[in-house]
Amino acid sequence: MNKIFLFACLLIASFTFQTGQAQSFPQMDASPMDLVMARPDKNSPPLARVIYSRPQKKGRDIFGDLVPYGEVWRTGANEATELTIYTPLKFGNTTLKPGTYTLYTIPDEDSWTIIINSDTNVWGAYSYKKEKDVARMNVVVKDAAAPIESLSMIFRPESNGTTLMIGWDDEYVEIPFKKV
Repeated sequence: MNKIFLFACLLIASFTFQTGQAQSFPQMDASPMDLVMARPDKNSPPLARVIYSRPQKKGRDIFGDLVPYGEVWRTGANEATELTIYTPLKFGNTTLKPGTYTLYTIPDEDSWTIIINSDTNVWGAYSYKKEKDVARMNVVVKDAAAPIESLSMIFRPESNGTTLMIGWDDEYVEIPFKKV
């Protein structure tokens, strides 16, 4: 009888501890963090990785309003978007060494300026420093086939590297990275 009583007490204590812990976790972020990896195939080592937060459209006008034209944008929400390069990759005329960078953009109506910056672990674009830019590239804005509710990124494998696709609302851009 004492063993049953002791077991019941332990079970109740365990349940109470678990429910107490679960209630201390915060609610889901309004712009949850996501990660995309560039791999030639699922069994290959990665070429690059992007960590970003995914804001939602929620009926808002995005480009030219929520994300103003001509201004540096963190390319997501919360912390600035982080790009990690695992193997040397060519970005325009610049060879990016393995390491972690910040990926900023300057959206405009017909093109975006893509910025690879060496200043990392920053929140937003409020502390952006142009002198820390490693490379810049302009890419053309394309019309999305369907509206994109959440800011979305994906790497498309290419025979000579990878292309980072960034889409939101009714547009997207393609950013090529070539193997060195």
